Amino acid sequence: MYITIDTEDRRPIYQQVVDEIKALIAKGELREGTTLPPVRQLAADLGVNLNTIATAYRELQGDGLITVKHGSGAVVTSRRTTNENNQDGLRKSLRAALTQLVLAGLPRAEIMGIVTDELRSLMKGGAK
Repeated sequence: MYITIDTEDRRPIYQQVVDEIKALIAKGELREGTTLPPVRQLAADLGVNLNTIATAYRELQGDGLITVKHGSGAVVTSRRTTNENNQDGLRKSLRAALTQLVLAGLPRAEIMGIVTDELRSLMKGGAK
C-alpha cells in the first residue's frame, strides 16, 4: 500500500490518509478482505503521530469501508454503493471541487480533461 503525505496540502494529514486509502479502494488496489497495516506501523512509515492514523481509520470505518478489530487490525470491508440519500452529498463535494478549479481560472476544456484523467485513473482497477 503506497500512501504519500504532502506537507504543502491544506488538508489535515488524517484526511490525506483517508483520501489516499479511499482512492486505493476505488482503484481496486485494496480489495475486500485486504488487511491494512497496523496503526503504529503506518504511522511510523509515514512519520506521523499514531493518533493521526487512528483518526483516519475511524473515519474510514464510519464510512463503512473498513472494519477495525482491536488486536487484529483493520480490514477492507467493501466498496460502498451509493443510494439516493447520499448522492446529494456526493454532488456537493464534486461541485466544491469543480468550483475550486473554476476559481483557479482553468478553462472548461482543461477542467474536463482533469476530471476525465482522474476518473480514468480511478476506473483502471476495475471499479464500476
